[in-house]
Amino acid sequence: MIQDFIEFAINGIRHRKLRSWLTILGIVIGVGAIIALISITQGLQGSIEEQFETFGANRIFIAPKGFQGPGSQSEGLTKEDVETVEGVGDFEYVTPFLFRTEEIEFKNEVKFTTVFGMEAENLEKFFGDVDVETTEGRFIRGGEKFVALLGSRVPTDIFDKEVRIRNTIKVASEDFKVIGILESQGNAQDDNSITIPLDIAREIFDEPDDVDGMMAQVKSGLSIETVQKRIERRLARDDENFQVLTASQIAEQITQILGVFQIVLVGIAGISLVVGGIGIMNSMYTSVLERTREIGIMKAIGAKNSDILYIFLIESGIIGLIGGVFGVALGIGIAFLVEKIAAQAGFSFLQISASPFLIIFGLLFAVMVGILSGTLPAVQASKLRPVEALRYE
Repeated sequence: MIQDFIEFAINGIRHRKLRSWLTILGIVIGVGAIIALISITQGLQGSIEEQFETFGANRIFIAPKGFQGPGSQSEGLTKEDVETVEGVGDFEYVTPFLFRTEEIEFKNEVKFTTVFGMEAENLEKFFGDVDVETTEGRFIRGGEKFVALLGSRVPTDIFDKEVRIRNTIKVASEDFKVIGILESQGNAQDDNSITIPLDIAREIFDEPDDVDGMMAQVKSGLSIETVQKRIERRLARDDENFQVLTASQIAEQITQILGVFQIVLVGIAGISLVVGGIGIMNSMYTSVLERTREIGIMKAIGAKNSDILYIFLIESGIIGLIGGVFGVALGIGIAFLVEKIAAQAGFSFLQISASPFLIIFGLLFAVMVGILSGTLPAVQASKLRPVEALRYE
C-alpha cells in the first residue's frame, strides 16, 4: 500500500515538473544556507578551541579593559604593572608587549603592517610554548637591538620583491636586519606581522611607559585560578582598568559570541526556508485543485480519506527530501569554498568538516518542512466529497 502511495506521489510530481523544481529550489536555498552557516560556525568554533589548546592551559593574559586584540588599543597598563605581576612570583616568565600599525619599507616600496614589540629575553620561550618555530633564521636574543622577526607571509606577500634573511627593512624609518622568519600561525594578523625588541619599539612608538598587554606563563603545579585571583588583587586600584583572563575564559567568550552569531545567521537563513515551505504549500494547493476529479475517482472506487491524506503528505515530503539532498550538497560545498578562500586570505586555521549528524539533520529538517507545509492541502484533499469532486471541471 505504501509503495502505491509513493508511486502516486512521484507521478504527481512528474506531471508538473517545472512547478515542482521551482518549489524544490526554495527548499534548496533555505537548507543550503542553514547547512553552510552551521558548518562554518562549527568549523570556526572547533578551530578556535584547537588554537587555544595550543595557547596553553597555564598561560594568563593581562590587558587593559576593552582590549580585543591588535587594532583595538586601549590605555590602562604600564611598566609598573608589569613589575607588579612579575612580583607575584608564580610565573616562569612574564612577557609584556606593544603593537602598532606602522609604515615599513623594503627596496623603496612602502607598506603598512602590525609591528609587535616584545621582550627579547623570553621571546624564544614564548613562541616555543605556543608551538611556533622559525622556518628560517633564528629568534631575537637578549641584548639585540635593531633586528626583526617576520611573520610567515611578510617575506612573499607584502612586498613585490621577496624579503630574505639578513636583508634590511625599514620600520618607522629605522633600519632593521631580518634575522628570522616564523612558521605560519594560521591567521593573517600574526602571519603579516613583524616582531622587534620591546625597548626599540618603545623608542619608535614613543611609548616609554605604556603596555598594551602581557602574557604570563604560570609555573607547573600551581592552580591557574588561584594565581589569576592573586594578580587581580595585586593590580587592584581605583580605575580597575584591566582584565586578567585565562585561555579557557577567552575561548569561552569567543564561543558565546559565535553562538549568538550562529543563531542570528541561521534565523536569517530560516526565513528563506519559510518562503520555501510556503512555496510547497502553494504548489500542493494548486495540485489539489488540478487533481480534484482524480481524487473523486479514487474515492469512488474505495479510497479512504486517510489514503488521500497520505498520498499528498508523501508527495510534499518527497519534494522536501529532494530539496534537502541538493540543499545539503550546496551548503557543504559553500562551506568548503569559504574554507579555501579563507586559507588563501591567510586564515588557514578554519577547518570545515562534513558532519554526518549535520547531513542527517539537514535531510530530516527538509522532509519535516515539506510534510508540515503540505499538511493543510492534504487535509483539504482528503475531505473532498466524491460526488462534488467528480463534478469538478
